[in-house]
Amino acid sequence: MNEITLAAASKISSPNPVTIVCTQKPDGSTNLATVSWWTYLSYNPNMIAYAMAKTSYSGEMVRQNKKIILTIPSEKIADAVMGCGSTTGRNTDKIGKFGIRMQEVVGSDIRIPAHSALAIVCNLKEYIETGDHYLYICNVEKVYADEQEKAVFAWNGYSQIKAVR
Repeated sequence: MNEITLAAASKISSPNPVTIVCTQKPDGSTNLATVSWWTYLSYNPNMIAYAMAKTSYSGEMVRQNKKIILTIPSEKIADAVMGCGSTTGRNTDKIGKFGIRMQEVVGSDIRIPAHSALAIVCNLKEYIETGDHYLYICNVEKVYADEQEKAVFAWNGYSQIKAVR
């Protein structure tokens, strides 16, 4: 075996799960951020975790509001998913910029992309510093699915977003 970088390892271990973290901005609108790593932590109680850069505006909103909806986007919005991951919501309306149709979620003020295969409604339990990221540990309140939508994954070191064929 040859020694490689962690970034090179991410290409070998593709595909990876991808999600859109939906948070509420101070004006009540929804912000969307693409996250390339999340996982199930516990089924009793239901918990998940995801990692996000410390500088993320969405992370700031999560720490402030304690409410999040993680969605698994469908292939119908794959291009928008890439755009949401390379643009800050601090001064950009990503929903308008990328033409993302949104939908309501029962019991939440946070809206989600209409083309979502899965939506996990959470509240923040705690977050932990992990180098240049925070690991967000969340309690799951509700889970919704649309089995008509085909989930996307991150490929080739997170340079492509597409479904598994």
